[in-house]
Amino acid sequence: MTADRFAGVLVPVATPFGDDLTPDAERLTRLCRLLLEDGAGGLAVFGTTSEANSLSAGERMALLDHLIAAGIPAQSLMPGTGACSVTEAVALTRHAADHGCGGVLMLPPFYYKAASDAGLFDFFGRVIDDVASESLRVYLYHIPPVAQVGFSLDLIGRLITAYPDTVVGLKDSSGDWLNTAAVIERFPGFSVFPGSEVFLLDGLRAGSAGCISATANVNLAALAHLARHWREPGADDLQATATRCRRLIEGYPVIPAVKAILARRLGDPGWGTVRPPFCPLAADRVAALAAELTEAGFGDILGAAADSVPSAA
Repeated sequence: MTADRFAGVLVPVATPFGDDLTPDAERLTRLCRLLLEDGAGGLAVFGTTSEANSLSAGERMALLDHLIAAGIPAQSLMPGTGACSVTEAVALTRHAADHGCGGVLMLPPFYYKAASDAGLFDFFGRVIDDVASESLRVYLYHIPPVAQVGFSLDLIGRLITAYPDTVVGLKDSSGDWLNTAAVIERFPGFSVFPGSEVFLLDGLRAGSAGCISATANVNLAALAHLARHWREPGADDLQATATRCRRLIEGYPVIPAVKAILARRLGDPGWGTVRPPFCPLAADRVAALAAELTEAGFGDILGAAADSVPSAA
């Protein structure tokens, strides 16, 4: 983080589940510690990769309580607090603000697809006004491929104008570099994070704050290195390598694939567990992904003991 803003490579931390599909707070805490040690600029817990919308509000709040009680710095946390219900969004956001989290990442209310900019402004305004915390920092979460409801440039501008000290950034998971570039250009000083490391170097050169990427769960060290050295010779080669790794993982269902890699890397097959409606990556697919990563020179992200650890079925 820099001052009161996040910067660098943030991780939307995967959520571990037990055999009964309950969240495992201890394993989550251990992963958060490892990611901070590996150079995470922040932990965007309860994001898409965290399977946040498969978690109840109570589960999210209990996990956040546990992380902070276990010593994960609140300022390093950017929990997802978006919800379709404004009352639930207020409760989640107030809970994070009361804990002193460095910020919150907020999806728009996404069930009603025809929501207008005026309606979305009213939703976010109600959350911010009801939480009424001077320390609250809101990062908007633009992911139209999933939510199908997003943030227009005019809506972003209106929110910044109304809440200049609160609405401070945006994660752009549109996959559209032209949109990301337009947000960066139109709102200088606004903290924009592309939702994939594919755009990390281009984003930094254009003025982004970093990126928030699912695959940072397993390739963080390389991405953090690029974020630190993007102005130096060789940055384009570092970006090309990061993109190759991302594209390999994207050849599989990303969330199950990331968790399968974590299972191999951490020597804990239980990490391969996902909540329905996701299905875990089958053993033959885990083996295929591991072989592709190894052949491409990315075997290190599988961990030293990868060959001896049973795959999650």
